[in-house]
Amino acid sequence: MLLLPAAWPHAALAPRSGEAEVRETKAGLPCFTISQREEQRGGAPDFQAVTVFDPSSRPRAKMWTMAMPPDRTFPVLFSMCIPYAGRVQSLPQTRSVMLENGKVYEVQIDARPGGGPNQPRRYDARFCLAKQRDGSVQVRHIAAGEQEGRNVYGCVPPK
Repeated sequence: MLLLPAAWPHAALAPRSGEAEVRETKAGLPCFTISQREEQRGGAPDFQAVTVFDPSSRPRAKMWTMAMPPDRTFPVLFSMCIPYAGRVQSLPQTRSVMLENGKVYEVQIDARPGGGPNQPRRYDARFCLAKQRDGSVQVRHIAAGEQEGRNVYGCVPPK
């Protein structure tokens, strides 16, 4: 019985993961930000890095990452969006890998430490490029808790 109360305060200090949001740019590419609910709850975090992963490979393969130099940052607002493979010459980043239609990807936005008590250090989301019946491709955000189903979260067109 004495161990449980001693462990409880440390469990409360564990950082939670926040919700990222995936949208589509005018060019049809995915772009990433924090959810509106996260901004309202904890404010706009200071950007550290964004990474897109392929979770189907073990270990997860990095498709693209971009990071801020230690002496610079900017607030990640819900109203803005960081485009996949965005080419900001002054920011360190890896070469982007072409994303495949119908495949689920994960994005992770890392925030700098120092935000408020309700501000996570990391924001996560899943997304895919969903091919439509007319042949076009649409960026699809996969909501947390969404069930995979036959058409893989709506990422693969029904047959």
